[in-house]
Amino acid sequence: MPTNTREAGFEAMIVNWLVERNGYEQGASVDYSREYAVDEPRLFRFLDDTQPEQMEKLGVHGNDLKRIQFLDRLRGEIAKRGIIDVLRNGIKAYPASLIMFYMTPSEKNPKAKELFDRNIFSVTRQLMYSSDNTKLALDMVIFINGLPVITCELKNQLTKQDVDDAVYQYQNDRDPKELLFQFKRCMVHFAVDDARIKFCTKLGGKKSWFLPFDKGYNDGAGNPPNPDGIMTDYLWKEILTKNELANIIENYAQAVEEKDNDTGKVSYNQIFPRYHQLTVVKSLLADVRANGIGQKYLIQHSAGSGKSNSIAWLAHQLVGFEVDGLNVVDSVVVVTDRVNLDKQIKNTIKQFMQVSNTVAWAERSGDLRDAITGGKKIIITTVHKFPIILNDIGTAHKNRKFAIIIDEAHSSQSGSMSAQMNIALGGDYD
Repeated sequence: MPTNTREAGFEAMIVNWLVERNGYEQGASVDYSREYAVDEPRLFRFLDDTQPEQMEKLGVHGNDLKRIQFLDRLRGEIAKRGIIDVLRNGIKAYPASLIMFYMTPSEKNPKAKELFDRNIFSVTRQLMYSSDNTKLALDMVIFINGLPVITCELKNQLTKQDVDDAVYQYQNDRDPKELLFQFKRCMVHFAVDDARIKFCTKLGGKKSWFLPFDKGYNDGAGNPPNPDGIMTDYLWKEILTKNELANIIENYAQAVEEKDNDTGKVSYNQIFPRYHQLTVVKSLLADVRANGIGQKYLIQHSAGSGKSNSIAWLAHQLVGFEVDGLNVVDSVVVVTDRVNLDKQIKNTIKQFMQVSNTVAWAERSGDLRDAITGGKKIIITTVHKFPIILNDIGTAHKNRKFAIIIDEAHSSQSGSMSAQMNIALGGDYD
């Protein structure tokens, strides 16, 4: 169905903002390789500009066979590992090792900032993605260094279509066998109108499951009125900015393994944060940066809102959180009161951590003692274990700084048990 002028205007407004206000390049459908699902000119321009010696080793220029071999290798690595891992860790294409994305620089690293600025963020309108039906087009696709990371279908309620029509389009008109739509090929697929946003990380035809990416309004669904424009403009003004998109790639988005305890069957899911999850983690980190440690916070979560993921993201970012070049905390202790949830959070955190041996699951009281005295970065346990280790833990760690994330703030996490937890971690027995 051809795009009408009002929808095209919505599309143009977003693209113009990204290009004129956020430093994106505007791509063209002709640059897109349907065989490899990449923006080929920008991919090679990024690699030539940032890693000329490695590209010289590859010898892809002027040699069609080597160019095809490299693109085959890249396509295979994304299929196997997923776009998120390829962006984070690059690829090996003999005899070269290639960085595919330069990460967000630390506060005092001008060289890293220079490299980050050489990443190519681009947006392409009306991307002709299909080899079989060359008239099929996506409203908008976001690329980083020539690699597609986000697709968008846009609707405008003025045209009597809304976000659910965009969802329907993904479920019925977008073949998940197309290379661009295959699992882990992109980070996320957004359905967007001028009032609501939904997203999906694994397209599967009619089984595609979309979650809300709304801010919420009046303690309910949807988005608040926006006196300065369209209700959903936070998507391109906040989320799709270079720094925020890099933050999501580096600290939130993840392909995780899920095992059915009854059947033993292993499946994979790709995680992308919902808006409220991003907000809670970023707000807590910002407050710690502004006000230092020693504060208390209460975060309200409804059932099914992804609490375990929010805890995992907060824990692993607190571990590496620095102010003026110094770590804010030495260890993060995640406290639950249910063993099954204890295991669930443990598995979630371990998969989000880049170095899994920094995480300790204190299944027994002795494990908790060893994890605390051994300086493990993230410790997952139940509150009931602290009274048992109280007299055995000693005071050697009393000058270390702990962040404590309590899974549920209710009666079992307060009173004498909570007091003994504070004593154990504080090392103060007077």
